[in-house]
Amino acid sequence: QVQLVESGGGLVQAGGSLTLSCAASGRTVSSYAMGWFRQAPGKEREFVAAVSWNGGSTSYVDSVKGRFTISRDNAKNTLYLQMNNLKPEDTAVYYCSLSYRPLIGDPGRFGSWGQGTQVTVSS
Repeated sequence: QVQLVESGGGLVQAGGSLTLSCAASGRTVSSYAMGWFRQAPGKEREFVAAVSWNGGSTSYVDSVKGRFTISRDNAKNTLYLQMNNLKPEDTAVYYCSLSYRPLIGDPGRFGSWGQGTQVTVSS
């Protein structure tokens, strides 16, 4: 069973940047697509970004395109999310997830969630 631990969240002013990390342990995740999701207070969890097993393909929700960049380091079993030009509407708990499939596919098929890291963007 894989364990996913997110880090890097915090409080930042609008226009600022943060980099989230997700360290996987328990098994190698280099064969699987991975992704980031977020959940704001009172809202359902939503897909943010995903990357295929080798980093060759990425996908983003429209609201973060051009501002967020997802990447991975398979040698370190780690997933990243670089977030630039943050907006108050980006405030949420961010979760790392694993698809158990090599390609991104349907975000609804992602599972094995981490505990999340809080990102708060002040205006």
